[in-house]
Amino acid sequence: MNTPTTPQVATNVTWHEGEVTRADRFNRLGQKGVTLWFTGLSGSGKSTVAVAVEKALHKLGKLSYRLDGDNIRLGINKNLGFSAEDRTENIRRIGEISKLYCDTGIITLNSFISPYREDRDQVRRIHEEGGYNFIEVHVDCSLACAERRDPKGLYKKARAGEIKNFTGIDDPYEPPLTAEITLHTDKMSLEEEVEIILNYLQEHRYLILYK
Repeated sequence: MNTPTTPQVATNVTWHEGEVTRADRFNRLGQKGVTLWFTGLSGSGKSTVAVAVEKALHKLGKLSYRLDGDNIRLGINKNLGFSAEDRTENIRRIGEISKLYCDTGIITLNSFISPYREDRDQVRRIHEEGGYNFIEVHVDCSLACAERRDPKGLYKKARAGEIKNFTGIDDPYEPPLTAEITLHTDKMSLEEEVEIILNYLQEHRYLILYK
C-alpha cells in the first residue's frame, strides 16, 4: 500500500519562524520532545500502557500528553470513518499534531491501531524530515488474547457482522518491521512494560536537560 504525499492546496503561505527556538523550549522543560507511537490490535493494551506511562512521567516531573484513538475521533477527526482512505487521513493528521507537540518539548503518547505500515512510516517521515524524534512501540498481542479481552465488546460485534472494516477480522493489521520497542502485552505485566519504556527514554537521553 503506497500512501501519496498530501498535496499543499493553499498557496502564498510560508512558515513563520519565531524568536524562541526548539532548544529554548527543551531547556525550559528539561526534556526533549518525542512522539511515542503505540500501535497494535484493538484490545492489545495500547491505551492502558500509555496511561500508565503518562502517570509515571508525571511522577518524574516530566510533561507528557496522550493522544488516544477514540478521543481524537470525538473531536478533530470526527468527520472520518474507518475506510482505508479515512484511516490514512486520520493517522496523517495525528502525525502533524504530534510533530507540533514535539516542537514544544512535550513527550507525546499516541495510542492508535494504525493498522497500515505505510501510514505509520509516513508519520515517521513527517517527524524525521522536520528533525523531530519518533519512537514506534509495537504493542504485540495475539488476536486470540485481544479477542478474549474485548474490553469494548467490539470483536463480538465484528464477528456478528455489526461492525465492518474491523482490524483483525475483516481488515488487515500490518505489524511493524523495525519498531524501536516491542511490548508483548499477553506475556508481560503492566509494570514491566512501563519500565521498558522509561528505561528507553532515559537511555536515549529524552528525560534529561537538553544540551
